[in-house]
Amino acid sequence: MFTRKTPHLYKKYFNVLNLLRWPAFLSHSSGILSFLTTKTQRPQSTLLINLNVLNFLILLVFSNHQSGVLRCLRWSNILRLQGKTFFFMLFVSLWFTSTAAFSQEKDNVVWTTQSNNSAESMPVGGGDIGLNLWVEKGEIYCYISRSGTFDENNTLLKLGRIRLQFSPNPFAGQTFKQELILKDGYASISGANGKIKSEIKVWVDLFKPVIHIDIQSNAKMNTTANYESWRFQDRITTGKENNQNSYKWAPQGVVKTRKDEIAFKGGGVQFYHQNQPQTVFDVTVKQQGLTEYQTTLYNPLKNLIFGGIMTGKNMVAAGNDAGTYLSTPFQGWRLKSKTPATNEHLTIALNTSTTSAVANWETELKSTLQHAKNDQQASIRWWNNYWNKSFIYIQAKDEAANQSGRNYQLFRYMLGCNAFGRYPTKFNGGLFTFDPQLIDSALEYTPDFRNWGGGTHTAQNQRLVYWPMLKSGDFDMMKPQFDFYLDLLTNAEIRTAAAWGHKGASFTEQLENFGLPNPAEYGWKRPADFNKGMEYNAWLEYEWDTVLEFCMMILEAERYDQRNIEKYLPLIESSLTFFKEHYTYLAKQRGAKAVDGEGHLVLYPGSGAETYKMAYNATSTIAALKTVLQSLIESPSLPENKRSEWTAMLKTIPEISFRAFQGHTTIAPAKLWERINNTESPQLYPVYPWGIYGIGKPGLDTAINTFKYDTDLLKFRSHIGWKQDNIFAARLGLTDEAARLTILKLKDSGRRFPAFWGPGFDWTPDHNWGGSGMIGLQEMLMQSDGKKIYLFPAWPKDWNVHFKLYAPYQTTVEGRLKDGKLIDLKVLPESRRRDIMNMINHR
Repeated sequence: MFTRKTPHLYKKYFNVLNLLRWPAFLSHSSGILSFLTTKTQRPQSTLLINLNVLNFLILLVFSNHQSGVLRCLRWSNILRLQGKTFFFMLFVSLWFTSTAAFSQEKDNVVWTTQSNNSAESMPVGGGDIGLNLWVEKGEIYCYISRSGTFDENNTLLKLGRIRLQFSPNPFAGQTFKQELILKDGYASISGANGKIKSEIKVWVDLFKPVIHIDIQSNAKMNTTANYESWRFQDRITTGKENNQNSYKWAPQGVVKTRKDEIAFKGGGVQFYHQNQPQTVFDVTVKQQGLTEYQTTLYNPLKNLIFGGIMTGKNMVAAGNDAGTYLSTPFQGWRLKSKTPATNEHLTIALNTSTTSAVANWETELKSTLQHAKNDQQASIRWWNNYWNKSFIYIQAKDEAANQSGRNYQLFRYMLGCNAFGRYPTKFNGGLFTFDPQLIDSALEYTPDFRNWGGGTHTAQNQRLVYWPMLKSGDFDMMKPQFDFYLDLLTNAEIRTAAAWGHKGASFTEQLENFGLPNPAEYGWKRPADFNKGMEYNAWLEYEWDTVLEFCMMILEAERYDQRNIEKYLPLIESSLTFFKEHYTYLAKQRGAKAVDGEGHLVLYPGSGAETYKMAYNATSTIAALKTVLQSLIESPSLPENKRSEWTAMLKTIPEISFRAFQGHTTIAPAKLWERINNTESPQLYPVYPWGIYGIGKPGLDTAINTFKYDTDLLKFRSHIGWKQDNIFAARLGLTDEAARLTILKLKDSGRRFPAFWGPGFDWTPDHNWGGSGMIGLQEMLMQSDGKKIYLFPAWPKDWNVHFKLYAPYQTTVEGRLKDGKLIDLKVLPESRRRDIMNMINHR
């Protein structure tokens, strides 16, 4: 474009043009100001021209990136740009408009009709709060959820429902719009009915547990805010409804969801749930023979109080009402405008405390409310930075591919709503579950219901929610999941010592938030002499290895971002110690030798996920131990005097086994096994998550043969729920299959909100469905092996994309693929550019 004869001034403009390509610069005026300050040493005339250019750019940025020819023309008079300078700016505007499609604004969810029920709700949230927001029959509804609100039975309770009514009602007319504004992390609802118009903003303070509802109208109106609760009295839960708690299908006696305390207080409606002294923790401890350790064990349910208060500056108590939503009776506590007004502000402050005194909880809540400010700027900045940090924007001729890219963004938004949670985002609905009968008409239960428990964490499912956060650079968001296991470490070590008399932490697959096996899965109808450390369960027996994926995530967080992981080393080491100690212990129970003839541990009985049972040397366990041990040995956090210990253990891990199909060598799920119990594919776990096989590594053909010819895998293959065939295909460089499966995985959910997938094998919205979709899309775009970074290892050439992802060693890679060519590649630090291998033309 530019030649040696190009005027020097136009080269200056070209520098500005290059800056336009930097997304962080586009989203922050501070980037522009920084640019200006670097020009102060240049001749004054040049600075003035640059100021004009940059003023123009500021207008573009502050116009939500919607600039075009007309806007350029409109502002040209203000900037007094003339002649060639103006036409150059016109070119900039056209160029900028052509790239604006690669932005998250196009991924905003916009509805122009109201919803029929809560299944057609929109997720909104932040910090550790999730809201289901919808408008039904002219009234605004909002479910409130928060991380860590576990009751006595370990149900993850919602904090109630808000219903807003207006008179005159702007939402009783034909004009309506509800929009999730991803860039700034909030929802907007607007409506018009005759001459009255109103706009409502619903947002959550990222740094305080406070929900804000701003109501603006062009004429005075009355607002009624109704706090509604279905827990106004004790509710006995029977049958499948107990799947929402830790008793599941095996309750011991009558199970009740206890009532909340709700009252007009403190100028608003105060509500809270206080756990009773006896909880499912006590029942589980007794069941599993650990009563003598009860006072030592970590108990997160004890003295737990959670709830909040709803207030409005112009609102007063207006009595109670009652009704039924779907099949669930409720009672309401109403606040109403003192006088009609053109604006109202509703504040819902929340508090969760571990305290035996309600007065202490109330004091903390009052402090939160007093410090609540209707200032959204800090939260907006967080969301802006969140989107600038990492993204995948697809612009392909294939609309299904574009849909995958948009739903990747929408699901990442849902994950971002629990960035600062005390507990990890749950695989079975996260913070956004809704009335269960809208998923299964037979389940006429309350909105608290979710399948597979509230405080129960299923590790195989949870892992898929957190693995994608490495490449998206969301390292801070991984802390709740890491801390979850760290908090349970002592309990897991105590149960190991009590059951087997050896060291190490035994973490089971169905794990309670206090570190013990789920009591129903552990089994109440057990043989009297059955080992206390074992689950009496055909699916879960001998499945110990899923904790190793979380250990690996911790080690990868260190490798990706130089995170300080010293506090997690005891967790990693104790988890590894369990395997060394336990399989030595079991071998000595059978005979005189603790190892096989080659000096390897005999990993029997074991389990290849929940599928290959009573396994001998399960491949998934071998791959996990080898990879975690190698990564631990290489970790700079590991004290030097411990490396020899773990190096010695690494030498005792047996090799992976193989089998053949149609003459093709494939990876076997284990050396031997007794039965197949589920439909997972652990023979490909050495591909993902463990990365022993993959692009650029030995044995890739064997792994591909496994994907193509293993008859079990062909029978199990699917995109539903936690299935990770899309990830396997991407890791193996199988572009067509990766694209096909990822499109199926990330296509619209079939519900009003496109990323409310499920129920799959679990519940709706299915978060391990979304997580596995995210991972697959990331792996199609970029993979790493040691220092090597492979771009587009399984990416279709005709999928134009703008992306920014994270790689190990504090590396970010941003680029655009357009018409099969990589352009605008940015690698930070620049020294890592030499490690990039563009595979788009090498397949």
